[in-house]
Amino acid sequence: MQMKYKLTVAAAIAAVAGFASAQEVLKIGHVAPMSGPQAHYGKDNENGVRMAIEDLNAKGVTIGGKKYKVEIAAEDDAADPKQGTAAAQKLCDAKVAGVVGHLNSGTTIPASKVYNDCGIPHVTGAATNPNLTKPNYNTTYRIIANDNALGAGLAIYAADKLKLKKVAVIDDRSAYGQGVAEIFAKTAKEKGIEIVDNQFTNDKATDFMAILTAIKSKNPDAIFFGGMDTQGGPMLRQMEQLGISNAKFFGGDGICTEKIIELSGKSKLLDNVVCAEGGASLDKMPGGKAWKDKYDKKYPGQFQVYSPYTYDATFVLVDAMTRAGSTDPKKYIPELKKANYKGVTGTIVFEPNGELKNAAMTLYSYKGGKKAPIN
Repeated sequence: MQMKYKLTVAAAIAAVAGFASAQEVLKIGHVAPMSGPQAHYGKDNENGVRMAIEDLNAKGVTIGGKKYKVEIAAEDDAADPKQGTAAAQKLCDAKVAGVVGHLNSGTTIPASKVYNDCGIPHVTGAATNPNLTKPNYNTTYRIIANDNALGAGLAIYAADKLKLKKVAVIDDRSAYGQGVAEIFAKTAKEKGIEIVDNQFTNDKATDFMAILTAIKSKNPDAIFFGGMDTQGGPMLRQMEQLGISNAKFFGGDGICTEKIIELSGKSKLLDNVVCAEGGASLDKMPGGKAWKDKYDKKYPGQFQVYSPYTYDATFVLVDAMTRAGSTDPKKYIPELKKANYKGVTGTIVFEPNGELKNAAMTLYSYKGGKKAPIN
């Protein structure tokens, strides 16, 4: 009886070992700033990928008749272009099957050439500069609206809905900030809005008093800031200190976070913020509310903006591999191009250049200190 029990246990252990060895490992890369002032964005993005991988493994991944365990290969680019290309090369050398990232346009654009040269696809759910897809690399994909939509949408709202006449523009000189500011200014001028001042700062600055003092003398109806919440928050606080209290404060998805409430010191001028994000609001996303509830339980207090997109980006890559029956980028890129994936953020279909087809956009305000969709 005892001998039979021992044999049964041994057989069970052998079976489990055999199953484990039958599973192959599928590595998906992720890159974002995990250190520095933009780490809250990076953590949120990485959380989206980790959540997707956990869900994929829970339901089981079979590609070309083989079972796979999906794992993340996480890298930190600190929002720095040089670190971004180094991280991309590291993932190429590691021969990951695909990459989700990067966060910033300034890191994603140079990294996209690295991925193209080594033949590994990357899907960004955060980098919005239109120049990203201009080279037409078959390895570059974006599942969020680009700055053409965000900058133009904000300018149209300023002109048509708010009837603003004079706007000052500030950008942080990054690929993202400068790009979205230029598109806003161009569209605003076309809509008859006067750009009364153009100022710039950088993505490490914390003191904007000189810039804002110069702008105050022009008495604009609004200030547009092209940059991230790490500058947008302190800028709001300093606008309040200078008494620039009647001007609206416009910005793209870089300032459109929960974190800006804290970074502005809960400034009264949060009531003046109008910002834009690519995609529908969470409440209007097909799986948004249930997904967010699950995210908040897993990562309480960490949600920012882009994690639903990095979650979907992970699934889009694995879906293409599954349809191709291969994790080899050469074999699954043709299927990635034909994506028609129903995700949390919406149905993901790509234009020939890798842009998202029919990309949505949502405007937000912060009435009463809470972020809420306008449209």
